[in-house]
Amino acid sequence: MRLDVDAVLDKLQRETFGYFQHETNPANGLVIDKTAPSWPASIAATGLALACYPVSVERGFMTRAAAVERTLATLRFFWNSPQGTEADATGYQGFYYHFLDMQTGRRAWQCELSTVDSTFLLAGALTAGVYFDADTAEENEVRTLADALYRRANWQWAQDGGTTVTHGWKPESGFLPYRWEGYDEALLLYVLGLGSPTHPLPAKSYTAWTATYRWEQGQGQGQDYLYAGPLFTHQLSHVWIDFRSIQDVFMLGKGIDYFENSRRATYAQQRYAIDNPRKFEGYGSHCWGITASEGPGPGALKLDGIERQFFDYLARGVPYGPDDGTLAPWAVVASLPFAPEIVLPTLDYCLHQAKLTEFNSYGFKASFNPSHPGEPGNPYGWWVSPWHFGLNQGPIVLMIENHRSGLLWRLMRECAPITNGLLRAGFTGGWLQGKVAADPATSNGSLASSRRTP
Repeated sequence: MRLDVDAVLDKLQRETFGYFQHETNPANGLVIDKTAPSWPASIAATGLALACYPVSVERGFMTRAAAVERTLATLRFFWNSPQGTEADATGYQGFYYHFLDMQTGRRAWQCELSTVDSTFLLAGALTAGVYFDADTAEENEVRTLADALYRRANWQWAQDGGTTVTHGWKPESGFLPYRWEGYDEALLLYVLGLGSPTHPLPAKSYTAWTATYRWEQGQGQGQDYLYAGPLFTHQLSHVWIDFRSIQDVFMLGKGIDYFENSRRATYAQQRYAIDNPRKFEGYGSHCWGITASEGPGPGALKLDGIERQFFDYLARGVPYGPDDGTLAPWAVVASLPFAPEIVLPTLDYCLHQAKLTEFNSYGFKASFNPSHPGEPGNPYGWWVSPWHFGLNQGPIVLMIENHRSGLLWRLMRECAPITNGLLRAGFTGGWLQGKVAADPATSNGSLASSRRTP
């Protein structure tokens, strides 16, 4: 890279973290989902912010006192917010609505109570509960509230009588007809659900989930891997859990771990861009990253004699699509721990050739499309999303940190819900060696390690 790698990563982390500093309501800790006018908060973005505050302290982006104050505002809000079946509540059964009004914290857009977005919120709370371990009234309250919020989540209710977990629930119509099946970001959901000391998922729910996996052969560098099309599905659970050298029954049978699987998925993304089967502009060894992202559509354009269909926000994937030429630099950065040897040159391209951090307040915008001309007179010469999204910003900060120091991974090894959930899911080896899962039926211990018990 043109500059010292560590300096580049530090600058990108700092700029990206600015989103959580400035796009948050300090009164309740809610983080806006997207930098569009009158947009609501996202509970997933808020959970990622909670996980980013420890990084900000360690890197000097924020004082510890300021981080504690922001964290406490967030945790107090969620603990005291209305839980019930009312259409304008904040949550129900310990879970929360996907989008909340930035000021009132009430449900926005008649959205769903989201099990996976609640997972990211709770994971952020648990991160705070482990990191803020000082014997002060404020940090004791952080630990107490993180513990209480996690214990309140009723994972058994979220099964709706089935074995796997539902996507969510609405007060108007009940449970959504979809379940978390097939490999995806729900890996973290099942781990936290299994680790619960109050309403744990049964071990058979994890077995039922892995039974829906799809193993692909010969992708990427000709290596087999556990398939999920969008790149983010191979990343988000890894923000919190260090999967290196630990294996469940499925991965033991394949002879790899989930970390290696994400490395292969990252290479599959690069290989797809090099092959570029749909002949989009820009794709190549240093220009890739297909995931769930904002796009220039919906609509169609005739470009070089070819009718191209473009989509708006969509879960794009490799190798089966959908693919409309839209790439997401944040998803590349979030693969940094898995394959720095191909991520760093791509990051260099995004920074210095595509210049995708210019004209932006918080590092990379959400996505770009070199095949689409964008609005006339735009400074890039191609379409670039006008927005930043909290769900994109968090993984940039956190996965850069896991690459640089392993901070999140080290913290969460001390987190009882993570270790208990992994052990109950059947993970063995690596850093789990010698650890014993607590019995959910009898466990009443603190979520963090004993030295951090309030």
